[in-house]
Amino acid sequence: MPSRVIARIDAYQRRHRWLGFPLAVIYKFSDDQGPYLSALITYYGFLSLFPLLLLMVTILGYALQGDPHLQARLVSSAIAELPIVGSQLRDNVHALKGSGIALAVGILGALYGCLGVAGATQNAFNRAWAVPRSERPNPIALRLRSLLLLLVLGAGVIVTTALSGLTTAADALGATPAAWLGLAAIPATTVANVALFLVAFRVLTASQVPWHQLRVGAVTAGVGWQVVQILGTYLVTRLKGAPETYGVFGLVLGSIAWIYLLALVVVFAAEINVVAQRRLWPRGLLAPFTDRARLTPADEQVYAAYAQSERHKGFEVVDVGFDPPPDP
Repeated sequence: MPSRVIARIDAYQRRHRWLGFPLAVIYKFSDDQGPYLSALITYYGFLSLFPLLLLMVTILGYALQGDPHLQARLVSSAIAELPIVGSQLRDNVHALKGSGIALAVGILGALYGCLGVAGATQNAFNRAWAVPRSERPNPIALRLRSLLLLLVLGAGVIVTTALSGLTTAADALGATPAAWLGLAAIPATTVANVALFLVAFRVLTASQVPWHQLRVGAVTAGVGWQVVQILGTYLVTRLKGAPETYGVFGLVLGSIAWIYLLALVVVFAAEINVVAQRRLWPRGLLAPFTDRARLTPADEQVYAAYAQSERHKGFEVVDVGFDPPPDP
């Protein structure tokens, strides 16, 4: 009886795209070890966070010297709410000075972490698209491509951050036109995020994929990114009244969770692109769980691609075949 119910559910999801497509994306995400790929991106993202914070404080030290008006504005800004850094700014903003050593350490640390994020993302995309190892960029080309992407996306991040700041400014002012502007900034930021992810998906994938076949994943990533940003803003507001010690723990754990959610959104969106472009659905309902299952053509295409992606040399030949499964 249970086998008949499972067979009917399997047959139903194979006939209906609205159910078969999401299931295929989830299976592909799991087969590619999406949570582990996201964790690697999170590691480098978190590694770049504190060098960026050090870089920000150092630049502020140079900018604040001899400018009492800017010092007063900084103390009343959102930066003063950050744990550790915020208390130092509120207590003695005049003592904040720039340091050449701190500036160099911040630049090198941030560059290392950001290049690591781009490299880990490239690895995740190439794994999702099952790009053979022999066709993936070498370590030097990978870092050069990552550096170029960072330069291109850096300007985009500044634009999206400025648009997101309009929402915060509107809430602070409380005026009706400002509130309207803040609401309008949310879809504008989402559109900018979609454009950035469209570029990222195209540049960070070794295989040649047309732009129009990346739109679904870019829209998913852009919307998901905006949702996670709103959650991050909520988290920051919750930490404002926390004691210094708890604020530090909340900042660290919240930053890790926030970056991990962003990485999950990006990797999952990449899997959507792959499943949609290569029509990797419907999948067998029990295919990932047992060998006693009839594979669909999409199952065979996915499993064959996994084996072929391990081709280390261009002259290496990988031939994949499937025997009939054993009887239940």
